Amino acid sequence: MNVYAGIDFGTSGARIAVVDAEGNRLTQASQPFDSVPESQLPAYWRETLFSLLASINHHDRQYLTAIAINGTSSTVLLCDAAGQPITSPLLYNDARAAAAVETLRAVFAQVHLANAPCKDTVLSATSSLVKLLWWSQLSLFSQAKYLFHQADWLGFLLHGQPGISDYHNSLKLGYDVQQLRYPAWLMDLAIAPLLPRVVAPGTPIGAVTPAVASQLDLPPHCQVCAGTTDSIAAFLASPATEPGQAVTSLGSTLVLKLLSKTWVENGAYGIYSHRLGHQWLVGGASNTGGAVLQQFFTAAELRQLSDRIPAAQESHLNYYPLLRPGERFPINDPQLMPRLQPQPEDPVVFLHGLLESMARIEAEGYQVLQALGATPLKHVYTAGGGADNAAWTTIRARRLGVTVTRSPHSDAAYGTALLARQAVNQPPINRQ
Repeated sequence: MNVYAGIDFGTSGARIAVVDAEGNRLTQASQPFDSVPESQLPAYWRETLFSLLASINHHDRQYLTAIAINGTSSTVLLCDAAGQPITSPLLYNDARAAAAVETLRAVFAQVHLANAPCKDTVLSATSSLVKLLWWSQLSLFSQAKYLFHQADWLGFLLHGQPGISDYHNSLKLGYDVQQLRYPAWLMDLAIAPLLPRVVAPGTPIGAVTPAVASQLDLPPHCQVCAGTTDSIAAFLASPATEPGQAVTSLGSTLVLKLLSKTWVENGAYGIYSHRLGHQWLVGGASNTGGAVLQQFFTAAELRQLSDRIPAAQESHLNYYPLLRPGERFPINDPQLMPRLQPQPEDPVVFLHGLLESMARIEAEGYQVLQALGATPLKHVYTAGGGADNAAWTTIRARRLGVTVTRSPHSDAAYGTALLARQAVNQPPINRQ
């Protein structure tokens, strides 16, 4: 019997899922994050990691074959030669390194790489590369030996091998996922010695250390795998495996991820591609979504009113539901104003118009991805809070012109457990 554990370090908490060889969920547990000072985050993450692993029942732990971990994209730590943090982590949304964006822009100008494949993914105040460049200007940088992404460092605590990452986390570090190497311009920078070795997500890195095996009563052969990001892990939880299949996340915003045979990137629309083996996961995100609905309706009202919507009929209302001005995808207009008028007296008619308009925006988003070269859409799986709204599903299927179904699994911990399951027939990486 083999079982596999996936651990999700998201934005609000951490979760673990354990599956068997057929992908059946055996156990799960979660722990919401407490508010702790930045300087204490690494210790808090370590405590949470070991607590979640200890929560696996003793029987399943005896058969634990592989572990994989996901973390929030561009959450990074600067560590010494022993893998110990030398400064507080910079979280995924930390923009204090904004000044280093211009430093990086100057690098692109100097080497005449206006259209470098990774340019649009790293020219952001929150990218891993910009954060590393910012750190390199501080006096403490002389103590640094490794840059770890959150998932890298948590995995290191289990397998003890520093300086290894995956190509999902490393995309915003400047790693070229098309060529599977760091570009020459990046390797010429003074920060290059700190860049991690990059392998495919799910690659076995090594067995748990004897100390970890003893502390958690794990099999000494249990492998720790290269991880991924939380958003990619949520996609991996879905049944989407073929080009043309997609996942729409109906949360506070509207996030589209389309599996494609071709790589697509467009900085103006915030579109970029993650490698998934020999395929590409092309994504874009709109600012419309459930947060707008919550401005007007309670959860109970949404359920009751949705049941009364004539979903087979198209609404005559044409909204662009936003909380505030500005949109990037599928329309690139930072000044785009919310359009929420006229507002009918009948709340059913109003909600129908909102859901119809969001479905139109979703359809336009997939059309933009396809116009830029992505594989044509053929099936959409739905995740997020809106996945259970039957009226919305009917409206979306009508607008999209493809089958729309609820994803049976959408949590990132489950997707990461499936990633760990891939390790069963793979040898550990070669040491360098």
